[in-house]
Amino acid sequence: MSQELPILKKGAYYTIRDGQDDIIMEDRTKRGLTLREHSVDEKLQVMADKGMIHDMDGIGHFVPIRWYFPKSKYGLDHVLVHAESMEKKYAELRELTCPDDSV
Repeated sequence: MSQELPILKKGAYYTIRDGQDDIIMEDRTKRGLTLREHSVDEKLQVMADKGMIHDMDGIGHFVPIRWYFPKSKYGLDHVLVHAESMEKKYAELRELTCPDDSV
């Protein structure tokens, strides 16, 4: 569905698409997760598609795959704040787990 929508902005870890009624922010690290639930994201307070990941103990956790920001309430600038925050979080995590030895 959202793969057919025009891209407004793309980062290393996110894609923002232009939906009919929503600006849709997708977490690119969650590509391939099966959609299990469509419910309100507790952190951002917007509707979100969620998939499930399992921790080392085999316990499943719902994680957001994409968020739907209603155009009537949110503009692209607001969505970009969340996208850039996610981008920064993943970049820091990558640096911790895969430091660049060439520096």
